[in-house]
Amino acid sequence: MLDRLPFLIGLRYVRAKRRNHFISFISLTSMLGLTLGVAVLILVLSVMNGFDRELRTRVLGMVPHTRIEVPAGLTDWQPLAERLMQREHVVGAAPYVQQQGMFSVGGRNQGALVNGIEPAWEGRVSIVDEHMVRGSLADLVPGEWNIVLGELLARQLGIGVGDRVTLLVPEASITPAGVFPRLKRFTVSGIFSVGADLDASLAYAHIEDMQTLARMGEAVGGLRLELDDLFLAGSVTRAIIDDLGPGYRGLDWTYTRGNLFQAIQMEKRMIALLLTVIVAVAAFNIVSTLVMVVTDKHADIAILRTIGATPRSIMGIFMVQGLAIGVIGILVGVGLGILLALFVSDIIGFVESTLGIQFLDAGVYFISDLPSQLLWSDVGNIVAAAFVLTFLSTLYPAWRAAWVQPAEVLRYE
Repeated sequence: MLDRLPFLIGLRYVRAKRRNHFISFISLTSMLGLTLGVAVLILVLSVMNGFDRELRTRVLGMVPHTRIEVPAGLTDWQPLAERLMQREHVVGAAPYVQQQGMFSVGGRNQGALVNGIEPAWEGRVSIVDEHMVRGSLADLVPGEWNIVLGELLARQLGIGVGDRVTLLVPEASITPAGVFPRLKRFTVSGIFSVGADLDASLAYAHIEDMQTLARMGEAVGGLRLELDDLFLAGSVTRAIIDDLGPGYRGLDWTYTRGNLFQAIQMEKRMIALLLTVIVAVAAFNIVSTLVMVVTDKHADIAILRTIGATPRSIMGIFMVQGLAIGVIGILVGVGLGILLALFVSDIIGFVESTLGIQFLDAGVYFISDLPSQLLWSDVGNIVAAAFVLTFLSTLYPAWRAAWVQPAEVLRYE
């Protein structure tokens, strides 16, 4: 019976209605603090995981994992593309011609990066064809000077499919009448939307049209490569350049988007650390709760000691009580956090539609909606950390209760 004593009495203290309502209030506060801390930690880490996932699937689905370039242009690119496709980790290759320029229509001007692509090859290295909201990449026919714009870019220019837009490139054309900027009229044949900042800064044209505009002849700017593991981009790129020899240059996605990915990872770690401190504060509120309970239960402790309870049993009683408070708070927090993590996108979408506001503007942030990805490994780590903090917070009050002297207490009873 004495072996079950800590468990039975500890749970009874949790269920009992105390005479001291302040102690009950502190216990409830500690429990609610753990609940909110755990729930918020799960929610925030899920949102950060969502940002990480969207960066990989949306942005890095549009941005090449790595590029192989030749400064003077690559003329015989098909054999090289087939050769690189045989390499380990390379799953796709496609040629490109890149040109920075400014679109102008009706007095509106907007800078953008124009990718000259081969529509039949583009699906190997990009997800743009999966995110066409109007038109298709197949509409990019050489000689027709069609162009596909991002949705935000088209909106900023105030144009749609079928409209004409002028592209000015930062190169001059020398004519008998003088020096003029090089420009060309395009017809908008399609619009894509990936819900990222690329919608406002990216356009696609046929590679032959861009070769003509850039006066590159039959040469292309280089090859874009798709890898089966984007985190191997650096090592794969270096290995390819070492194999191809001098004259080739490799640029992987970390040069253009690496800082954003590292920032998300750093923010995730720092936010997790800060929120863990909040959970720790809530857990250590149990210390004050148990200290007051121990003070309130001096007579009970003394009686238990006189009938044979050991200091270890007394210590166990208050550890069970503190852990019960903590476990209830943690479990409720886990349930609440999982529900919020699973439905936060729907909740934010409802609030945006109801209030007519947008929390994430793709022109400012790299995505336009709030993503969430619940990882059970994160939930497990949070539960383990919260439980350890709760356990540590019970040690001092329980130790203090174990060494209450029965004679000193009962002398005044």
